[in-house]
Amino acid sequence: MSNLHADTVAFVRDTMLPQKEPPASTVGLLGWGKKNLFTGPFNTIVTILCTAFIAYVLWMLIPWFFSPTWNATSLGECREMLTAAGKVGEHGTSGACWGVIRERWIQLLFGFYPAELYWRPILAFVLLAPALAPVLFSDKVPGKLLIFSAIYPFLFPWLLWGGTIWSPICAALGFVILYAVVKYGSEAIGQLGAIIAAVVAAMVWWLFLSGYVQDGLASVIPLAIEPVASRDFGGMMLSITIGVVAIACSLPLGIVLALGRQSDLLIVKSLCVGFIEFIRGVPLITLLFVASTLLNIFLPPGTNFDIILRVIIMATLFSAAYMAEVIRGGLAALPKGQYEGADSLGLDYWQAQRLIIMPQALKISIPGIVSTFIGLFKDTTLVSVIGLLDPLGLSNSIRADQAWNGIVWELYMFIAALFFLFCFGMSRYSMYLERKLQTGHR
Repeated sequence: MSNLHADTVAFVRDTMLPQKEPPASTVGLLGWGKKNLFTGPFNTIVTILCTAFIAYVLWMLIPWFFSPTWNATSLGECREMLTAAGKVGEHGTSGACWGVIRERWIQLLFGFYPAELYWRPILAFVLLAPALAPVLFSDKVPGKLLIFSAIYPFLFPWLLWGGTIWSPICAALGFVILYAVVKYGSEAIGQLGAIIAAVVAAMVWWLFLSGYVQDGLASVIPLAIEPVASRDFGGMMLSITIGVVAIACSLPLGIVLALGRQSDLLIVKSLCVGFIEFIRGVPLITLLFVASTLLNIFLPPGTNFDIILRVIIMATLFSAAYMAEVIRGGLAALPKGQYEGADSLGLDYWQAQRLIIMPQALKISIPGIVSTFIGLFKDTTLVSVIGLLDPLGLSNSIRADQAWNGIVWELYMFIAALFFLFCFGMSRYSMYLERKLQTGHR
């Protein structure tokens, strides 16, 4: 039995063969193409047809895109340059007139904002990066930067609109009053009573008292920068301003509405459900018309309510209603054991929401939240229907100029590229955040 193995097995390898390179058809670009593009007859045919279509589009677009018209000062001069370059087709000259972008790109970015004050919106948007860093990349930046994040919402409008420095300071004092009443009044009148009293105190400060305090401080210490009217705002600066403020305000408001819709208090639940369903049932353009024409009717006579502020409020409310439903979906996706676990730890409602429930619900809701943000940012172009000069509204003004009458595609392509950069950036960040918060493998 000892030599049974040797008698029955003809050959036993005692050394390993050296490893060989994988076949060229399974690695690299060829392997990727075989795996993703040519996996069968149908996929092969679709790949060939799509490739032919893309090649045809590029063959038509690239000659039009690369045209020597950057120095043109009018559409007629563009046509002369294209004729001299031999870009003449059966329907006339063929080529983009990029001179309009070279001449008007600053206007497409800043609208009619005073040229000598461009440093203010530039500084405001540059400071947006460090203000958002503690929120977007909390594990990579020092926590003390949150102090600047709290200051930035008051610094941002002051840089854009100008005026006295005491205006943002008095606005910030309203939130200090709100926090102080909640903190020190909870023991005396209960948490709910303290919240109601804090909101009332803050509204009284903002609506009735802050104006007198602001005027008094401005008369004693006149610290101010040149004011800029809202009618001078325009271009991408206007879209970014509306989008950033509405996005920042709609998320917390949407969380409150989502929690209110699930509340056991009948009045709170009814108000939240009514608000959400009403806003979701009305087009944004209707709300913008209300903000533009009807809102002043319900305000006291002589009230000057800035048009951009009205648009921001309506865009925030519109986005918050959709955000509430997205977050409610995240809350509904959590298993019941998470709520029971929070109860077993002895946490009250707000502690459970802050520490256990809401972080998980927000993680689940990231794709929907970012999609709502992107949709809101693109919807800022609707403000052109109420007279605000967003990039699309400015493009109509530029084409009304006799020198550029007839320009269409070049302006729209430039505006589309700007919106794509911002929306693509938000999409990439959401994917990064999903990977970062993906803890299922741990």
